[in-house]
Amino acid sequence: QVQLVESGGGLVQAGDSLRLSCAASGRTFSSYSMGWFRQAPGKEREFVAAITGLGRTTSYADSVKGRFTISRDNAKNTVYLQMNSLKPEDTAVYYCAARLKGWGSTETEYDYWGQGTQVTVSS
Repeated sequence: QVQLVESGGGLVQAGDSLRLSCAASGRTFSSYSMGWFRQAPGKEREFVAAITGLGRTTSYADSVKGRFTISRDNAKNTVYLQMNSLKPEDTAVYYCAARLKGWGSTETEYDYWGQGTQVTVSS
């Protein structure tokens, strides 16, 4: 069982940066691939970024490529999402998720989810 707690959301202006954190419980954090997803009002939840257990491979949605960076610190049981050059369309609730098998962008393949953190970008 893995419990995930996101933090770092807030209200920022277009062009600003934010770093989201997701702290995980448990002693086998490096066994899990991690992902960030987001859900904007009235829209379905969508993939943002993913990272493998040892952090060697990452993947990004086209909409955030070049602006967002996913990373992890397995010693701290934490995964991060550095978000730069934020746009109003990045406004959403951001969720981190963990999966034990495989890795990637498919939401239904993730086993554990955090409660989400709100990011609001004003124009």
